Amino acid sequence: MKNIGILGSGEVAKTLADGFLKNGYKVCVGTGHPEKLDKWKAKHGDGSSVGSFADAAKFGDLLVLAVKGSAATDVLNSAGKENLAGKTIIDTCNPIEAAPPVNGVLRFFTNINDSLMEQLQKDFPDANLVKAFNSVGSPLMINPDFGDTKPSMFICGNNEQAKKEVEEINTLFGFDTEDMGKAEAARAIEPLCLLWCITGLTTNKWDGHAFKLLRR
Repeated sequence: MKNIGILGSGEVAKTLADGFLKNGYKVCVGTGHPEKLDKWKAKHGDGSSVGSFADAAKFGDLLVLAVKGSAATDVLNSAGKENLAGKTIIDTCNPIEAAPPVNGVLRFFTNINDSLMEQLQKDFPDANLVKAFNSVGSPLMINPDFGDTKPSMFICGNNEQAKKEVEEINTLFGFDTEDMGKAEAARAIEPLCLLWCITGLTTNKWDGHAFKLLRR
C-alpha cells in the first residue's frame, strides 16, 4: 500500500487525508502552518504525520495537491522538483480569482484555452499530474451517499498509469471515473467547479449535489 503525501492543510486536504487513513494508508500532510493541524494530528495518531511540503512530498509515493489555485505553483516549488519526479499527483486545485461571485458565478484567473493543470504540468514536467476532486465539495469527497447512484469523477492527465492509480482511488472513495483524456481536458474539467459552486452560493446548500455523466 502506497504512502500518501498531502500538500495542503485546508478542508479538502484534511478530508482526503481522512479518507486515505480510513482505508489503511499512511499519510503525511505537508503545510506551511503546522499549528493548524494540531487537532487533526491528535485525532488520528498512528499512521498520520505532519511536516513541511518537502517532507510530505518525500514521504508520499502518491501525492495530492490540495491548495488554493493561486498557491499551487509555489507549493510545488516548496515541495521540491526532485521529490515530485515520477510521482502521480492528484491535482484538486481550481484557478479561482480572489474576487466576489456575481450572481453565484466565481471568476477564474485562467482563460478558456488554458488551464491551471496544464500550466503546472509544463512547470513540473517530470511529475504526472491528474486532475480530480475539483468539481465536488469536501463533504462529498469520501463515499457520498446518493442511493444506488455513484457520482462521476472527471479526470484527465498525460500519463495513463497515473490515471489508473487515480481511478482506483476514485472507486475506493465511491465514484465512477470518467477519463476525459490528456491534460488539455482540464480546460473543461476545471470550470465544472464554477457550475458546482453556483448551487452552493445561491442556496447555501453545499452537501447535496454532484455530477453524473449518463450513458446509454
